[in-house]
Amino acid sequence: MGLGRDNREYGADASAGAGPVSRHADASAVGVARHLGGQRRMPGWLKVTTAVLTIALLGGLGFAGYWYFRLQSNITTAPLSAGDDGALAGDDATGRMQILILGSDTRDGKNAEYGTAEDSKGYGKSDVMMLMDVSADNKRVSVISFPRDLLVDIPQCTDPKTKMTYPALKGVMINEAMSQAGIGCAVDTINKLTGLKIDHFMMADFNAVKELSNTVGGVDVCVSDAIYDPDSRLRLPAGTSAVQGEMALAFLRTRHAFADGGDLGRIKAQQGFLSSLTRKIKDDGTLTNPAKMLNIADTVTQNLTVDDGLASVPSLLTIGTRLKDIDISKVAFVAVPTTPAVSDVNRLQIAEPAGSQLFTALQKDVDLTDPAAPSDPATASAAPTETAPTETAPTETAPPVPAYNKAIQPVTVANGSGVPGRAQEIVQALVAGGFTQTGQFAATAVTQSVVYYGTGFEDVAADVAALLGIPAAQVQSAPRVAGVQAYLGTDFTSGTAYGAGAGPVALPEDIVSQTAGDKSCQQANPYLIVR
Repeated sequence: MGLGRDNREYGADASAGAGPVSRHADASAVGVARHLGGQRRMPGWLKVTTAVLTIALLGGLGFAGYWYFRLQSNITTAPLSAGDDGALAGDDATGRMQILILGSDTRDGKNAEYGTAEDSKGYGKSDVMMLMDVSADNKRVSVISFPRDLLVDIPQCTDPKTKMTYPALKGVMINEAMSQAGIGCAVDTINKLTGLKIDHFMMADFNAVKELSNTVGGVDVCVSDAIYDPDSRLRLPAGTSAVQGEMALAFLRTRHAFADGGDLGRIKAQQGFLSSLTRKIKDDGTLTNPAKMLNIADTVTQNLTVDDGLASVPSLLTIGTRLKDIDISKVAFVAVPTTPAVSDVNRLQIAEPAGSQLFTALQKDVDLTDPAAPSDPATASAAPTETAPTETAPTETAPPVPAYNKAIQPVTVANGSGVPGRAQEIVQALVAGGFTQTGQFAATAVTQSVVYYGTGFEDVAADVAALLGIPAAQVQSAPRVAGVQAYLGTDFTSGTAYGAGAGPVALPEDIVSQTAGDKSCQQANPYLIVR
């Protein structure tokens, strides 16, 4: 009896007795399945659905992987700086972000048809130089153009490949900055000029413009009269035309077709092109269309060099994500204020005080389309010497000890503020800061405060400027000055911290050339108008 129960329990003897097991002797599999809870065959429709979903999932993963590795392999990188200092750490996803956009005139590879290698020695020159400044709240973008004919001081730069160090240069064209030591030297030059600390750079070549304009299906541009420029081969009828490929490149490259045939007319045309491109991308919904974005990303990355901080697909996508919802009326295009250079009327120099007003506004994160609007002081970009130490690094709370004795450095204060006795206040602040060998005198009134320094006193001047809060862009070499001279202007009439409590930043009324929402028509150079 016991043995029989055991056999029936495990289904080992289907012929024993007439119980339940014997009734299913011819379908033992059914009996076992019934004991395990019942096994049903998968319906055909479910098999098909499962197969389709599996294939779609694998296909989607393969598609994503293909594009990720394709875009990643397209990216070329270069160091952000050609000096000893790197960029300040920031959050590209949420913080204020400044990107220097460069157009290279290199003639190698696909660009060989635009000249010989001799036309762009070394790393080439920056044919276009624009600083894109994205606010932390993603509500506004400023694009500041620097003319290639602008004379500036280039700091000492080291070639990251050869490790060769090139000495600092004074009063040379800004597009020379990257020709010897690479893109990082151009970044360092803009930092020095503006008092900012740029986060990233993007450099594209001639081919990038052609391919991008083809990818978006052309960009609308407008000229006042029919023109032909034999140098760039730009030929356009009067009115609005859609340009792409070679004609888009010619529109951006031409140096003679617009206004008086100078660099400022070229900049205005470039800004008009970018405004039109921005409107097209927004109107076409490109930034929210994955397929279009992939095509543009593929085109751009094949012709793009970026710094290591942007050398990944997610980093580049972050930029697109931040720009997709910005109101085009808050995309402001600005040309750095210039005037014919004293040393060469065929070149340009920064026009003062407008230039310094612009740089101060950028340092304070001012909305250039509405300078009176409040800015977030937490996002304002300051000069490198003004960066506060973090709370997690107590050893950095004290300023570094300079490589000189402050007490024996000659520092004078020139009172051009128009306020009697003003120099004495600054002298007291300098003495409190360790600069005890000071002097003062009355001077001609000026609108902007500047720290001048003689040969060998650049580091001392930087520390004096930092002590008084004067931006790095307002520190200038003056070989005839003995030591350092703090020249006070009417912009520094009270207190010992420059700009403290000064209210809204003063800016020229016409500082914004246009916004991306403005449609503009370029004035043709009379000498190139054709009938």
